[in-house]
Amino acid sequence: MKKKIKICYIVSVDITLKFLLFDQLKFLQSQGYEISVVCSQGKWIKDIEKAGIRVKIIQFKRKFFSPISDMLAFISLFFYFKKEKFDIIHTHTPKASFLGQLTAKMAGVPITVNTIHGFYFTENTSFFKRKIFILIEKIVAKNSDLIFSVNKEDISTAIKEKICPVYKIKYLGGWVNLERFDPHRFSADFIQKKKKKLNLNKDFKIIGIVGRFVKEKGYIELFEAVKIVSEKSYKILLLIVGQLEHEKKDALDLNVFERYGIKNSVVFLGERIDIDEIYSLIDIFVLPSHREGMGLSILEASAMEKPVIATNIRGCREAVNDGKTGILVPMKDSEKIAEAVIFLLENPEKAKQMGKDGRVKIVNDFDESFIFDKIKKEYNQLIREKIK
Repeated sequence: MKKKIKICYIVSVDITLKFLLFDQLKFLQSQGYEISVVCSQGKWIKDIEKAGIRVKIIQFKRKFFSPISDMLAFISLFFYFKKEKFDIIHTHTPKASFLGQLTAKMAGVPITVNTIHGFYFTENTSFFKRKIFILIEKIVAKNSDLIFSVNKEDISTAIKEKICPVYKIKYLGGWVNLERFDPHRFSADFIQKKKKKLNLNKDFKIIGIVGRFVKEKGYIELFEAVKIVSEKSYKILLLIVGQLEHEKKDALDLNVFERYGIKNSVVFLGERIDIDEIYSLIDIFVLPSHREGMGLSILEASAMEKPVIATNIRGCREAVNDGKTGILVPMKDSEKIAEAVIFLLENPEKAKQMGKDGRVKIVNDFDESFIFDKIKKEYNQLIREKIK
């Protein structure tokens, strides 16, 4: 590259940068790109800045339609792009993608890239909402030079719904740091001490979930399943890692455990940065989500050789080989979740083999070094075509 290419990632919230895109940003830095990010104010900003990444604070409302807030964000983005003269704008998450792609084109940014982390609409979305979301995706796509999709099903949907032409959308996949998420890093002694530190009964099997504390992640069905399994005299603890999301309509509060009669069977850890250590404590990983792009936590759990139970939906289907690396269950079906948990509890050798096969799948398909190289390759192709 004749000059240092300036890239700016646009996301709605800082947790996306910290827990999803951080390794990707550091990789791009190591390749000689000048990296900046835009996001709302949050507690992880300082961590991102410590890595040498420039952060611009622009508030994005999590609510999808917020006319006044969105207009202010739109204006702020436009003038920021004009001032900084970025070579590439790369957007993530729906609100940031919509505003970021439009303003980037208006501000004359040479290259615009968008990553779809799962369409907001599904086969169960109402006709009216589906049409609105498709229209929004079409507007975003029209202003994008390249679109990445983390799963293959969304590519088929995008083409079928005429959201974008075939040549513009490419499969990216999910990504995992295989060195960090490696079960061999954690000894039996470490696991025992960590369980003691977190007050986890060593005689209980740990059912783990990592996900935002909202209904969309399938928590209600999981709570019902935990109650079913516990009432059958199995010794289990549900270990939850996930941030509280008060802004979301389907946000859950910590009184929910008592309402479902599982207060003594749950340990809520909230948001954690030692997630690799937490996975080492888990016996069975469950993600009964209603909507997923890929399910990063599934990939991480599989990399840690944990058997996975997930819903049979877009994204999860790609992350789990049913019957081999885990078990897929119908959406919103607590009975089937309970059955799957009991099966794995009663068949520990099968569960262990699923975990081992899961690690192999992640190594073959979702190694972050391969995925990041793919992004770099596409960037360089666009740079050759559009930046003289």
